[in-house]
Amino acid sequence: MKHKILFLAIVLMPLTLFGAKKTKKEVFPDGTPISDWFRTVEETDINKLGKHYLITDYDVINDSNVMQTEKLQNVIDHASESGGGVIIIPEGTFLSGSLFFKPGTHLHIKEGGKIKGSDDISDFKLHDTRIEGQSIKYFAALINADGVDGFTISGKGAIDGNGLRYWKAFWLRRGFNPQCTNLDEMRPRLLFVSNSNDVQISGVHLMNSPFWTSHYYKCENLKIIGVTITAPQSPVKAPSSDAIDIDVCKNVLIKDCFMSVNDDAVALKGGKGPNSDKDPNNGMNENIIIEDCEYGFCHGALTLGSESIHNRNIILRRIKVNNAKRLLWFKMRPDTPQNYEYILVEDIEANNVSNFLYVRSWTQFFNLEGGDQIKMSYGSNLTMRNIKFNGDTFFNVALKEKPDFELKNFHFENLDINITRNLNLKKEAVENFTLKKVKVNGKTIK
Repeated sequence: MKHKILFLAIVLMPLTLFGAKKTKKEVFPDGTPISDWFRTVEETDINKLGKHYLITDYDVINDSNVMQTEKLQNVIDHASESGGGVIIIPEGTFLSGSLFFKPGTHLHIKEGGKIKGSDDISDFKLHDTRIEGQSIKYFAALINADGVDGFTISGKGAIDGNGLRYWKAFWLRRGFNPQCTNLDEMRPRLLFVSNSNDVQISGVHLMNSPFWTSHYYKCENLKIIGVTITAPQSPVKAPSSDAIDIDVCKNVLIKDCFMSVNDDAVALKGGKGPNSDKDPNNGMNENIIIEDCEYGFCHGALTLGSESIHNRNIILRRIKVNNAKRLLWFKMRPDTPQNYEYILVEDIEANNVSNFLYVRSWTQFFNLEGGDQIKMSYGSNLTMRNIKFNGDTFFNVALKEKPDFELKNFHFENLDINITRNLNLKKEAVENFTLKKVKVNGKTIK
């Protein structure tokens, strides 16, 4: 017996000491291991989510001109009271105001099916919610889900915000009052999910939102997979139609999505104002991975701010961007304490993009709330590597005589930059700024 054990130990020794090849564990920019949760992508199986509730079995009719908010909400409520299940939207168009999903309920929209939002703001409930870094009373979204752990939206159909009337009203108001805020012109978001864990949004087309397209607040373990998000830049611009707003969330995977909107594609939120870091309604975004996505027109492929106080461990990788204004945008608010740290941007193909990196003070609707002390913002530990960029400007960082933000520990590596404007690389803008294999218009820079 002893000889058998010794023989087995000798046989296995090369595997344990000499021959075993361990797979290198992926890590976030701060060195924290990336959990297997980020590598597990499974299609939503609605047959595992309980009973199916086909809306047309509950007196909901296929007519895009008939308001059916109450009937649709009755189906959701009935499903919830009966132990949960999946609300099925069949082929056809169904007009509605704000809908509220309950714990245990899910939404599945079949191919050719569409939930269409009302263009009358009075069809949307006014209630306590979260918007633009504030917890205030405002209009509900078209689709709302609060405290719904395990919530899913799936299918090949669409949620259409029907935003044209709202967009026209917004631009008219801006025409006679340029100082009006986003909230002054009343308009709903398309999708709002809050205070929920283990959420998956997949497959659907989110389109024509009157305001932000999808907004996630205080969610943990959120996956947005294979979603198409669109809102036009012409002939009528869809103002503030952000594709995805991440607001005080942890562990978020955005994968295989297409985004083209008339504002930021992915924006990280979290709070604003001189005391925002002390407000328990606010907080940080942590462990966010955006990968294998494609972008059409947008203001920023990845934007940190404008209502944001702390973002850590953010990865943007393996994406294609065409016709965006900025690849990476830091909005630095001098009325808000901000910290953007440990950010990785890699394996990018960007064409017809105005700015590679854009860092400037954001002073729209600046408000120190009676104080007189400017708040410093910080950006640190940024790595941008393996990027092919064709556009206008490489390094667009605005410096002030009295700076209100500080940048530190930037590393650019293996960049092929082709631009139409002057290089204007201000290395003095960043403390500890390293360049390795960086070419601008064919010339290596150091």
